[in-house]
Amino acid sequence: MLSSAAAISPLAFGQIGQRPLIESILLTSVRIMTFHGRARLTNASGFFFERDERLFLVTSRHVLIDESTQHFPDRIEIELHLGTEDLSLATGFSIPLFRDGLSLWRTGSDTAGAIDVAMIEIDRAALPENAVYRAFTPAHLPQRFEDIEVGSSLLVVGFPLGFHDTLHHLPVVRQAVIASSFGMRFQGQGYFLTDARTHRGTSGAPVVMRRHEHEAALNELPWLLLGVHSARLDVGTRDLQLDEALGLNCAWYADILMTLSAERPA
Repeated sequence: MLSSAAAISPLAFGQIGQRPLIESILLTSVRIMTFHGRARLTNASGFFFERDERLFLVTSRHVLIDESTQHFPDRIEIELHLGTEDLSLATGFSIPLFRDGLSLWRTGSDTAGAIDVAMIEIDRAALPENAVYRAFTPAHLPQRFEDIEVGSSLLVVGFPLGFHDTLHHLPVVRQAVIASSFGMRFQGQGYFLTDARTHRGTSGAPVVMRRHEHEAALNELPWLLLGVHSARLDVGTRDLQLDEALGLNCAWYADILMTLSAERPA
């Protein structure tokens, strides 16, 4: 397991009036590039999650390993901003996926099978001293479901087809809505559905909902983390010539992060 040590530099926002120049939600997500040795394999999305001063990178399990497609990277690389004055300044940060033949990332399963979410702890001492990012915490996970209704507006923050602001190294967002009853496992699986236009490369992106105004005032990151985008959902019997794709997606419930980030017995 990678260790957590040094605290990150505090994040500062430039402002015009009361509006930040850069929304904090855009600094939660990073583009993930997977590698096997020096060979670059795929692009994906991920985001930061912090618990008890430990820092994790979250993405989809199939980004780190996918037996069905023979996808077996041994490391990933992310881009980190260097300081807040000029967001065009960034550096690559490499994260190994294995040590002594054992995986450094965590994933999980439940009674329905494997969960398409993975988490790897980041050694904060190894980060550049002036690295800038924002991390979700357990406080960003929904505690009450009363206001999370089917049809509620969401954002998916990621890197579709690797597309992003290449100058400022920032993700883009796609609008989405909740397409199945939130809190209910769709068809018994540990995910809910979203209605959104998504592409390859979005796997591992956070699915978020704006907090209510009275809650937003309590936090610099005024979003609820509802899920982790996994994949587009399709119907096996769809006529590829006559029927359009459903445009529905699987988002795994974010409460799995509490299980994956729990301290393990020594």
